[in-house]
Amino acid sequence: MTQEKWGQLRSKLLKAVGRNNFTTWIEPLEFQELQDGVAIFSVPTNFMGNYVSQNFADLILYELNTSGESVQRLAFQTAANSSVRPVQISETKPTVTTTAAVSAPETPPNVLEALQAAPLDARFTFDSFVVGKPNELAHAAARRVSEGGPVTFNPLVLYGGVGLGKTHLMHAIAWELKTRRPELNVLYLSAEQFMYRFVQALRERRMMDFKHLFRSVDVLMVDDVQFIAGKDSTQEEFFHTFNALVDQNKQIIISADRAPGEIKDLEERVKSRLQCGLVVDLHPTDYELRLGILQNKVQQYSSTYPDLTIADGVLEFLAHRISTNVRVLEGALTRLFAFASLVGREIDMELTQDCLADVLRASERKITVEEIQRKVSEYYNIRMSDIIGPKRLRSYARPRQVAMYLCKQLTSRSLPEIGRRFGGRDHTTVMHGVKRIEELKLTDGQIAEDVEMLRRSLEA
Repeated sequence: MTQEKWGQLRSKLLKAVGRNNFTTWIEPLEFQELQDGVAIFSVPTNFMGNYVSQNFADLILYELNTSGESVQRLAFQTAANSSVRPVQISETKPTVTTTAAVSAPETPPNVLEALQAAPLDARFTFDSFVVGKPNELAHAAARRVSEGGPVTFNPLVLYGGVGLGKTHLMHAIAWELKTRRPELNVLYLSAEQFMYRFVQALRERRMMDFKHLFRSVDVLMVDDVQFIAGKDSTQEEFFHTFNALVDQNKQIIISADRAPGEIKDLEERVKSRLQCGLVVDLHPTDYELRLGILQNKVQQYSSTYPDLTIADGVLEFLAHRISTNVRVLEGALTRLFAFASLVGREIDMELTQDCLADVLRASERKITVEEIQRKVSEYYNIRMSDIIGPKRLRSYARPRQVAMYLCKQLTSRSLPEIGRRFGGRDHTTVMHGVKRIEELKLTDGQIAEDVEMLRRSLEA
């Protein structure tokens, strides 16, 4: 093999490992000779030779053999005082030692055939995704990357609690890319699958196939990335894969159950990489969004259950009572339709409460009046005693009315009970406070934002 040919192979290795890895580990390698199936390279230090043999030997062997050379092993040697010194050998051993005695692998199969990606759910498309204020930014960002155009932010990180739509958006992006840009290699999988494939590659000594596979995709989508937290080797490989794809301007889309900076046991360098793109929070759903999701679901069921009718107020009741998890909300509606179909009855309030008694009990709000008072006092930076006390200064009266409004909305307490918790006030005072906040929400943007932020914080 000539130096010119090695130079051509280096450009392929650059694409495979990314600019950072190439500059640090591949560029310093100097090809010496090919001798009896052994490719010999000169390296500046023993450490570098050992690291390259452990992490990049498979890839180098693969590129050498696909270029027409017959190479079975790699060897690395260090140069000192103009003479050749082998890596990790004693003076009685030969002048060249093999630090990567790895058999040349077969050419890996097509990248999308080599790794079975996670199956996509046909229900999870953009058409079936209900957009509301809590998720509109995440939806807009997902729409942008699904166009498959130039990468504008990398990675896109979608995070939020269970049942808020992260996986739905991930699947929707994949479906849209498949339709718009069928020529792209789009790989969607969970972080657990990534780890499983990594461990399997280590066990079967096929790391070159693994690296080649993940560095050959155009769009990499990894769901529930928090799963790799605490798994050091998997995080390191994910880190290198991330860098290689970003260096090639390939799109990366990640989902997690919390913000990258809040994932315990996730390495700082991985957190840093995830935070360098667009990080979008899917907020807990509000009442309007939950109601929209139910209405959309009812439309989907209309063809399956054409004879069923829903009484007024049922969907509003469910959207109000089941507030923490969209999956539970949708599951409750599915059960309701199935039950009503079996017994041949209209879906009214009585049937709803009978059919969903266990779900409604589990979803009963646990928020207390005291919790609301404490949260509101912290939000407005006043003492809790001022919320409850008799002072009528505007700086205390308005937060007090906000707290009363939230108690009415988020607890099952009656107006007289709420009044007693606010320093023994009459129920008419509470009623006036609730009505005043309802009016201000329509005319005062700051009050509307305060109430919504407090509601989300209490329901989270």
